[in-house]
Amino acid sequence: MEIRSLLSSILIGAVASARSMTPMATLATARLADRHTPGELFLLDRPLFKYGALAMGAGELLGDKMKSAPDRTVFLGLLARVMSAGIAGAALAPRGEEKAGAALAVATAVPLAYLTLAGRKRAIAAIGQTKSGLIEDALIVAAGAAIVALSTRGEQP
Repeated sequence: MEIRSLLSSILIGAVASARSMTPMATLATARLADRHTPGELFLLDRPLFKYGALAMGAGELLGDKMKSAPDRTVFLGLLARVMSAGIAGAALAPRGEEKAGAALAVATAVPLAYLTLAGRKRAIAAIGQTKSGLIEDALIVAAGAAIVALSTRGEQP
């Protein structure tokens, strides 16, 4: 196992630390564009999963701006990050390295959730919940899209 070959898995774990559903939504978008992941992930071929991931990703972006939104480090928030990071990390790992990719993505997502929460709280104090959330959304969605775009391939002719 070469750590460099698993960099995409680690980076998608970082994305999951801030937005739990973004890794799955970006993978679903890639699958809808006929792009394929290096690792095997059969869930992405099921329409219910693809469209469900997109809906949950959009819902999370909207819900995050609500004052009643729970911190990302509550149990269910961390569980969502573990699941999303694990699935996405496995999908972006080289074939045969899916377990290592999942483990590294989860190992990145969970501790970084605490760091990204601390940063978000500082941003909320400085510029407010909505502005800080929109900025974080833009950065995280762009990062997730870039990681997935660079890690997937289109159909071979």
